[in-house]
Amino acid sequence: MNCNVMVLPSKKPEKIRLVQIPEDMESQEAYRHATGVIAAAEEANPQFTWEDIEDALDAQGFRTLDFVLGPALD
Repeated sequence: MNCNVMVLPSKKPEKIRLVQIPEDMESQEAYRHATGVIAAAEEANPQFTWEDIEDALDAQGFRTLDFVLGPALD
């Protein structure tokens, strides 16, 4: 499966997200579009959660992907 992805960074490693960019979008366009979607979701609901942002991105064609950041340090 080849696809373009974007990392949504966070200061907390457990909150880093990976999303698949819609096939019909270029990388730079996707970055600008995603940041606008995220800002709108945060503005619409000051008590936003990741699920609110994920739903807003999903409605625009972005898909959240599962990933492993690194090995467990157990």
